[in-house]
Amino acid sequence: MTSLPDAVSLSPLPALGPAPTRSGLIVESLKSAIFSGQLRPGETLVERRIADQLGVSKTPVREALIVLERSGLVATVNRRIEVRRLSFTDVRHIYEQRVLLEPWAIEDAARIDPGFAAARQALDDARQHAADGNKAGQALANRRFHRGMYSSCENDFVVKALDSLQDLTALAVVGVLWERWPRGAAEAAEHEAIYRAAHRGDAKAAAAMMRDHISASIDLVSRHERRSDAHSAERDSLSR
Repeated sequence: MTSLPDAVSLSPLPALGPAPTRSGLIVESLKSAIFSGQLRPGETLVERRIADQLGVSKTPVREALIVLERSGLVATVNRRIEVRRLSFTDVRHIYEQRVLLEPWAIEDAARIDPGFAAARQALDDARQHAADGNKAGQALANRRFHRGMYSSCENDFVVKALDSLQDLTALAVVGVLWERWPRGAAEAAEHEAIYRAAHRGDAKAAAAMMRDHISASIDLVSRHERRSDAHSAERDSLSR
């Protein structure tokens, strides 16, 4: 009999507590493991092993993996479910979408929620997670900060489009950006500056700073992407 592929050791995933749906908690548990680096890009997720470790049946695990695949965090590769690998081009595309929408959404949101209370709370949470060395918590708090800045935008289509990029952004940050270019302290300072500008009523300045903030990541990834392409072309020419 062909054995199932080994899954990464999940020792342990964050514990589950009471909730309306088990699959929702499993989604959050797996997200935490992915964003902390406990589950690495390319590692296989096996329903039975996850179910055994979390003390649940395979059905809610299967449902959770479907949700994660729809969000783009996992992918089916050769009939295996794996944590998604993001290329530099993938990351650039994610940030290019955000830089087009997010600054505009902040200006629009300022008309409705000039206090940006949710963004302020997320900043406080991110600062605490950074002090505790909790990268997963910090990455998720950073995503909540961004959402807190744009989520009051009146255009629901824009909000939903940006929401769909949140998990992929967190995966890009912990799996690509922070590994090669640690910018945790710089990003935190930029977030604080963006919030202060918006909170004092200067939404245009906040939007401009957000554009620069996102563009910095695009520039970093684009430079490395060009170098990678050049190296690949050189290897191809040498192999001919």
